[in-house]
Amino acid sequence: MSERLHGFRQNGRTVAVALPFDLAQVLADWGRVRSAMTRELPAGFRRDEWAYLVQFLDPGALSGVFHATFGEPVRESADAEALFRPRGPVAVWLPNNVSLLGPLALVLLGLTGNELLLKGGSRGDDLAGAFLDFVRRRLPAESVLARYLERSVRYEVFERDDPRNAEFARRARVRVVFGSDATAAAVEALPHPPGSLSCAFVDRRSEAWVEAAAADERMLETLLRVFAIYGQAGCTSPRRVVLLGGSAEEARALRDRMLALWPRAVHGDPPQHLASASIAARQWAAALGWDAVLVPRHAAVLATGAGALEEIDAPFVLPVVARSLAEAEAELPANVQTVGHALADPRAPRWLELVARTRIQRFVPLARMHHFGPAWDGAEFWRQSFERVEVGA
Repeated sequence: MSERLHGFRQNGRTVAVALPFDLAQVLADWGRVRSAMTRELPAGFRRDEWAYLVQFLDPGALSGVFHATFGEPVRESADAEALFRPRGPVAVWLPNNVSLLGPLALVLLGLTGNELLLKGGSRGDDLAGAFLDFVRRRLPAESVLARYLERSVRYEVFERDDPRNAEFARRARVRVVFGSDATAAAVEALPHPPGSLSCAFVDRRSEAWVEAAAADERMLETLLRVFAIYGQAGCTSPRRVVLLGGSAEEARALRDRMLALWPRAVHGDPPQHLASASIAARQWAAALGWDAVLVPRHAAVLATGAGALEEIDAPFVLPVVARSLAEAEAELPANVQTVGHALADPRAPRWLELVARTRIQRFVPLARMHHFGPAWDGAEFWRQSFERVEVGA
C-alpha cells in the first residue's frame, strides 16, 4: 500500500482513500501537538476552550472520523470498489461568535488533505490564528503536518465586503459557511466553479432537556460547563433548560441546585464586560417576570419562572423551565439544532420517534452538545470534501 493510499473495509466492501500525506504520520504529529498543549495555555484561550481542544485531538477520535466514514482500516486495497480523493480547495467562512470553531474546522478538514482557505470572523476572538501559530511553533519544519500546513492552509481575517471573499469562492470546490442567513446568501451569490458544493450552517438554536430522575450533581455540573463555554452565542449552547414533567417549584429547586454547584463546575473570572452584562441582564429578567439570580463573580444569570415569559436577550442567561414532553416538543424553535438530554432511559423508543417527527438535527447527551464532527446539521460536509471514483479490475 502506498503511503498516500489508505484502505478501508465496510459491509464487505473495500475502498481506497487517497491523501497527499501519510495519515499515520499526520496523526502522530497532532499527537505531538496535543502533548505540548497539556503543558501550556496560550493567551486568548480560556481553560475550558483549551481543554476541549486537547480532548478533540485525541488520536482515537481523529482516526475514528475515517473509520466512521469509510470503515475499518485494511493493509491492502487491490480489490477496492471505489477511490475517494480530495475534491479540491475547501473554503471555510468562520463565524464571529463561536471562535473555537476555527481550530476545530482546521483540524477536521485538514485531515482530508485538501487545500484549505479559511476566513476568520472579523469581529470575534482570533482563536484559529492563535492555534495555528501554536501548532507551527511546536512542530519541526520537516514534519508531515508542518509541511501540509505551510503548503496547503491559508488563513486570513477580512471583512465581508473584501474582494478576497470572491477569490475564495472562485477557487473553492467546496464552500463551508458558518454564520448568519445573510452571510450564507452572500457567499452563495459569489461566482463559483460549476459543480462545486456548498454547505451552509446558519442560525440555529439548541435546548437541554432533563428528567428529574437523571438530574444528579454530576449531570448538573456537566450542564453548567457546557453552557459556560459559549453562553447564548453558540448554536450548540442550550438557550434554556427544560425540566420534563416537572412543576414550576421543581424547576426553581433545580435552578437553585445549579446555582450552588456553579463554583465547583465553572472556574475563573469572566471578562469585565460580560460580568457587567450579566448584572444588567438580571435586572431586565426581573422586570420581565423571571426569578433571576446572579452566579458567583457575576459570570451568568440563572432564571426560572412559570408560564410563557419573554426571552432575555443577553449573552450569559440560562432560563430553567418546567414543561410536559408535549409542551417541550410544541415549543421547539423552527431552527432547532441540538437537544442535549439527561434522561432516565434515553434508549426508550419514544425518543427516536420524537426525533423522527421533528426538525431536531442532533439528539445527544449533554456532554456531547458541543461535539463537532464530520456531520453537522444533517449534512456530511467532511465526506463531501472527497469525490468518489468508481474503480474495478
